Amino acid sequence: MTAIREATSEDAVIIRQIAEETWWATYSSILEPEQIEFMLNAIYEVDRLKKLIEQNSQTFILLLEDGTPVAFAAYSPRDENADVYKLHKLYCVPQTQGKGYGKLLIDEVATRVKKAGKHILELNVNRHNKAKQFYERQGFSVAYEEDIPIGPYWMNDYVMTKTLS
Repeated sequence: MTAIREATSEDAVIIRQIAEETWWATYSSILEPEQIEFMLNAIYEVDRLKKLIEQNSQTFILLLEDGTPVAFAAYSPRDENADVYKLHKLYCVPQTQGKGYGKLLIDEVATRVKKAGKHILELNVNRHNKAKQFYERQGFSVAYEEDIPIGPYWMNDYVMTKTLS
């Protein structure tokens, strides 16, 4: 049985744990261990997550399987263009991948974005991440490529968009 609920700042540790488990499985074949560690600490530091949630900078939602959080997503209006919402994060622990949880989270975010009166959802995905094909199956398409500096490293991404009907 699954359920989706909005995360609170008290869930920051759980979000970090899911990210930690997922990132190593996802990015070990793409990025050097030092970069994974750096990015996890930069993006998923618990106090930073708490602040994002408390200040409503990003809305985090958790997917629970039999009461246990196993996946999360985070989204917000895009700063430069309030007509576009950005899906900042979407991760499911490896043992749950293939169960449709990513699709459930995308559908939930899409519902919330449409409820806010908006119809474009955007995300970034590493150009070597096999999740690109998953996003394409969910109706996203590559809009452009972008390289984003993060500390001494680079995130080499596709920016993908989906029009919500």
